Amino acid sequence: MAEPCPRCSAAADGERCPQCGLVIALYHASLEKMRRGPAAPAAGWTAPAVSPAAPTAGPGMFRAPAPAAAGAAPIPAATRRLQFHGAAGSLFGIYAVNVLFTLLTLGVYYFWGKARVRAYLFGQTELERDRLAYHGTGLELLIGFVKGVIVFGIPVTLLSILPQVYGAPEQVATALSRLLWLLGLLLVPVAMVGSRRYRLSRTSWRGIRFSFRGSVREFVGIFVVGSILTSLTLGIYYPVFVTKRQAFMVSHAYFGSRKFDFDGQGRALIGPFLGMALLFLPTLGLSWFWFSARRYRFFTEHTRVGAIRFRSTVSGARLAWLQISNVVAIVGTLGLAWPWTVVRGVRFYYRYLTLEGTLDLSDVHQDARAASATGEGLAGLLDADFGVS
Repeated sequence: MAEPCPRCSAAADGERCPQCGLVIALYHASLEKMRRGPAAPAAGWTAPAVSPAAPTAGPGMFRAPAPAAAGAAPIPAATRRLQFHGAAGSLFGIYAVNVLFTLLTLGVYYFWGKARVRAYLFGQTELERDRLAYHGTGLELLIGFVKGVIVFGIPVTLLSILPQVYGAPEQVATALSRLLWLLGLLLVPVAMVGSRRYRLSRTSWRGIRFSFRGSVREFVGIFVVGSILTSLTLGIYYPVFVTKRQAFMVSHAYFGSRKFDFDGQGRALIGPFLGMALLFLPTLGLSWFWFSARRYRFFTEHTRVGAIRFRSTVSGARLAWLQISNVVAIVGTLGLAWPWTVVRGVRFYYRYLTLEGTLDLSDVHQDARAASATGEGLAGLLDADFGVS
């Protein structure tokens, strides 16, 4: 079986990738050398004195990563945290350049700007002394968006406009309206799966790619049935619906050859959801933040990968303060505070997130899967992020 290229995930039968030209053996050798770091000094060797002008290793300088995932010895059970080293000032610089180039290119640069922001946020996230990496490109996002427009955007637009232009009978207009609603019901889950597949396939840690292997057809069934039952039960089925969505997204995700698992049951959230609904008006909607925090903790605590289980201690009051103050900051600064709110949000969630258990990566190996950006483009076309953790 052909080994996938570690850079572009294309099938490579020989030593060199036919798509990007990467020499695979040399790539792995270089990556392994980088992971091992400098060799230990020989016995009796004394480090030379460092002059005051010489730079010393700091947070922004290169540090040799931890050992490679494949073949690494298990790390004893402990509580681990994700660390974020990004700064609002640095992200603002990227944001300002993105806005300028997007205006100058009449919107075309938007996709490259989006890829730059993701690369920065992922590259500033650290776990066990190794940082995540994002491998997506602006060209992939642009191509995916164009495909989404051609396959979905144009037909939906024509179905919306043509009945009015040609004065179609009311029965025909009603039938087309229902057809559009059905198409929307189908497009959203397709976009969610496609977006998830693309983003994970372009993310790596210690050189090992993530992937998503869920079936679009299966998720469409979950989404359509869940939407209908939520409507028929006046929202009571909603906690079960969102839990099934989360279970599908998590349990079909992989880190290399290691599968993620989710063992939560949606009925556990029905009580908190009903409590939120009863208190929604008396609290002027603030009870929603309490439920959102409860749901986030529930989803986090029922997610595991191998012997690692995730935990979160975020509270409704803290979540309400974060989201409300972020909205006020963005509106009050006419969008200039967006980089600050993004960095603040990432730090917020990482602060209350822990990973508990033994980190054993000895049997994890590269198992990258190809994925196109069409679903990501469709998600952008629908202007939706879907809130999948």
